[in-house]
Amino acid sequence: MIALLLAAVSGAHDGHTAAAAHAGHDTITYWMVRAEADYGRADGADVWGWDADAWIGGDASKFRLTSQGEAHDGAVETAEIEALYTVPVSDFFEAKAGVRYDVEPDDRAYLTAGVIGLAPYFFETDAAAYLSEDGDLSARLTQEFDLLLTQTLVLTPEVEIEAFAQDVPELNVGAGFSSVRAELTLRWEITRKFAPFVRLEYERALGETAGLARAAGEDVETSSVRAGLRVWF
Repeated sequence: MIALLLAAVSGAHDGHTAAAAHAGHDTITYWMVRAEADYGRADGADVWGWDADAWIGGDASKFRLTSQGEAHDGAVETAEIEALYTVPVSDFFEAKAGVRYDVEPDDRAYLTAGVIGLAPYFFETDAAAYLSEDGDLSARLTQEFDLLLTQTLVLTPEVEIEAFAQDVPELNVGAGFSSVRAELTLRWEITRKFAPFVRLEYERALGETAGLARAAGEDVETSSVRAGLRVWF
């Protein structure tokens, strides 16, 4: 599946690559690492979170590695890693394909395919479909944008929504939209590479997933205030 997707994307991209080379675009290899960690309290528990993204490549393609997750009172609740290959498909978007591995809450691997880039009105967009090793299909859409309050203060709203094509009892999720997460982050960019922040976060289970949570006596929504640090290399 991934090979076919990349072959199709690469074929569609050949003309763009040739034109770029003809226009004098270089083949320099770049790399970047962005990492952030935060701390807060939710439902009486200490919550630590992390989100990291690293890539290496050039104008034609990149290899990308990402990780995100949370720990509650020292126990890891969610943790995932993605290894991706991306190629440009337009001036503002890249197609991505690869694998995702969830360490928690359930040891599970996925094939990944999607797009990442800048949508109209400067919305940073990450949309992906996931096919698990058990054949379960899900999707995730994340959008955010930066609003500059001053030269160093940046306000970033972010929304993420997940959906599943079928019930997945092992993950306690039902078919349809399963969850939505909204964040509002105020970042102080002391430099572009070093920025402490405060964040308001709200998450809610939706649809059948919310019903399963209620039946199990679990909360369907959580909120927290967090403080953290973002760094770039």
